[in-house]
Amino acid sequence: MRLHELPRGGRAVITAIYELSAEDVIARRLMELGFVPGEPVRLLATGPLSAEPLLVQVGSTRFALRIAEASRIEVAMEGESG
Repeated sequence: MRLHELPRGGRAVITAIYELSAEDVIARRLMELGFVPGEPVRLLATGPLSAEPLLVQVGSTRFALRIAEASRIEVAMEGESG
């Protein structure tokens, strides 16, 4: 599943970051910020109307992401295999 599909309060582990091109600056920036495979992530809150922004936590750091950014991050719920 993608990060934006995680239920509010849900905990998962990042499995992949999808790059749209070889020079995808958004994907590269997400990885620089700590969104890397193997890292635990949690969806803390969503915006009121369009569900944007998403408030997510990686480690002890919180980030506000748009759905377009969160859709590039694949996650697996904690306890799921594969």
